Parts: sequence; structure tokens; C-alpha cells
Amino acid sequence: MEEELILSASDFEEDRYSRLRLIPWWDQERLKNATIMVVGAGAIGNELIKNLSLLGIGKILVFDMDSIENTNLTRSVLYRRADVGRYKAEVAAERAMEMNPDVKAKAFISNIIDDLGLGVYRRMDVVLGGLDNREARLSINQSCYKVNKPWIDGAIEALNGFARVFVPGQGACYECTMTETDWMLINKRKSCALLTHQQMAEGKIPTTPTSSSVIAGIQVQEMLKLLHSDRGLPTLAGKGYVFNGLTHDSYVVEYQEKPDCMSHDIYENIREMPWSVRSTTLREILETVRADLGERAVVDFDRDIATGAKCSCGVTADLFTPVHKLKGHMLTCPKCGKQMTFDSIHTLNGMEDFLDKTPAEIGIPPLHIIGGRVGMRMNHYEFTGDVPEVFEGLMEETK
Repeated sequence: MEEELILSASDFEEDRYSRLRLIPWWDQERLKNATIMVVGAGAIGNELIKNLSLLGIGKILVFDMDSIENTNLTRSVLYRRADVGRYKAEVAAERAMEMNPDVKAKAFISNIIDDLGLGVYRRMDVVLGGLDNREARLSINQSCYKVNKPWIDGAIEALNGFARVFVPGQGACYECTMTETDWMLINKRKSCALLTHQQMAEGKIPTTPTSSSVIAGIQVQEMLKLLHSDRGLPTLAGKGYVFNGLTHDSYVVEYQEKPDCMSHDIYENIREMPWSVRSTTLREILETVRADLGERAVVDFDRDIATGAKCSCGVTADLFTPVHKLKGHMLTCPKCGKQMTFDSIHTLNGMEDFLDKTPAEIGIPPLHIIGGRVGMRMNHYEFTGDVPEVFEGLMEETK
């Protein structure tokens, strides 16, 4: 009689991701090869990054400009008391790699509205947002749509929260969901569930680690389904998941797509150029665009650039910065103290007297994409020469 074979758990060789691979549609290689951007490293961002690291996402880019405060320690699993005063993005990236050595993470202490090139978005598989203001959400939405990339928005207040998925061409985008009140709050620079910046500074944003865990979990689950898009899994594209932590009710809402939405602009004909924003001149760019499109072609930027200021007393000053970044003191006359007026451009036509400047010197971020236009004909050009700078330490090869 043959001896009965009894196998124990130790007879099976399991790697870190073995239990994940038991899911029928799971492809761990996709996660290993994925590049995910996380914007915001607060309560939601911590949970997003934790989940991405546990899942073995290959590359994680973490964007946040703020430093860790004591109040973050009750809601942020990645931060410790000794981290107070350090940049959130840096600590979060470090902890992600400590948690899983298979992960590469990089911190960016950057303002995503002005300092993040579209070419960075173009190399993402999915963008995850853990933000507290509408202006930043709108910027992410417009950028993702231009390069045809999905993003997933999350927000919390007290025990409540929501997660929304926006995929170009699949229903509503973030701007489609905005109301007159949202636009009013953007204009007044208010954020986070009707709370003003003054209230934020007073520490009055009510959030909990439990609600951030719930919402970030939904966001990452939706990301997983998007990464496995060929599996036919249902997603929340154009929809939102709403969670009421008081009653544990939850429901899904479907947003109406606005056919005239200004965010629905996908860039076509993107050419990868060896240019760098730090070394290529505006003159060289204009010459290349005109070689492609003809002598009447112009260069278009996706932002207004303040070039100079002048005062009624005769004082002038160079600015060369995006209008969005102008501060009051920059427009205060150093001689008489009056408010100066400023000139701005968003197009180069060859008549400018600063064509020997580089794009970086007028506020264009690394790996950005600009336009070349003649009439209705438009090409787009990426500063692909900036890839090594942006992705240094993250990847040997980029997509």
C-alpha cells in the first residue's frame, strides 16, 4: 500500500505576492511595471502610498509641498514624531521603499499647477489625488485629459468621503462636475468642504484616519481595475462613490458629461524632442516649429507668462514668471510704492526681445509639452531631454 502523501504549508514556496496572484484576473507584472503618481501626501495620500507599496507598484511619484506637523501624526500612518518639520513627500517616499524593497519612490516638492510638466503625466498609468483644494484638482484634470490619462480623486471630511474616477472619453471629467459654487470657491481660493485657508491654518479641517483608509482603499481598488482594463472589470469611470461614515450608507452617483466642457482637450501629434527647458532657447524652438509648419507658425504656451512690469513713475522690472505665480510684492514699485501693471504673453511670434532665454527662465517646467500652430493646424512638442532629470533614481528606462 502506497504511503499517503501529506503536504504542509512549508512544502509550498510562496513569494511576497502569492496570495495576490490567487485572484483570477491578477497580473503582478503589470503592477511591477506600473508608474503611479500620488498628488498630496496627507491623510489620504499616506493611505494611497501605503497600499501602492504593499501591492508592489513599481514606481511611485509623490507630490506635496508641505512639511509634517504634529497634527499629521494622528492621521498619517507613514509619519513619526521625529519626522515633524520634514517634507511630507520625502518621508512618504522613504517609507514606501522601506515597506517594500521592490518599490521605487521619488519625492517632488513641487506646485503641480506650475511646476509639473505634461510629459510627466504622459508617463503615468494612473494619477491618484489626495488633495484639499479645487484649483489643484482642476489642474490635474486638465493635464490628465490633455495626455489621455485617467485620474482618481479622493476627499474626506470627518467620517464621510468620496472617490471619483475620471477617464478621458468615458463619461464626465472633474470640470463637468463643478458647480457655480465650486468656481466661486476657486476664485476665492477656498478649499476643502467650504473651509477657508484661515480655518485650515487654525487646524479646523475635520478628518480621521478611518475615513481616509476607506476612501484611499476605494481609490486604489479602482486603480487596480484600470490597470487590468482588458479584464472587463466594471469601474467608476465618470462616477463617484459616496461614503457616509455615520450610518455606513454608501452609494454611487453618475455625473453628467458636459459636451462643451473646456477640459476635454486631448493633445494630438506629440513629438518627443531632445530639447531641455534648461538649455534649449526659445529661438531654437521657434525655428524648429517654423521648419515643421511654415514661417507664419507661432509657439503656444498653456499658461500666461508675465514678462515685465511698469509703474506710472517710470520704473520698469523684468518678471518672466507664470501669471499664476505673481505675488503682491512683485508688483509693488520699489521707488514710489504704487502698484505696477504688467505685460503677459502666451504665444511667441518671433518679435520678442527675449528669444535667447530658455523655457525654464520664463517659467516652463521640465518635461513640459508646448504647441506649434499655424491657422488651425497644431503640433505639440515635448521636452523629452528632461526625462533623466525628472525620473532620476526611479527607472532605468521610461515608457
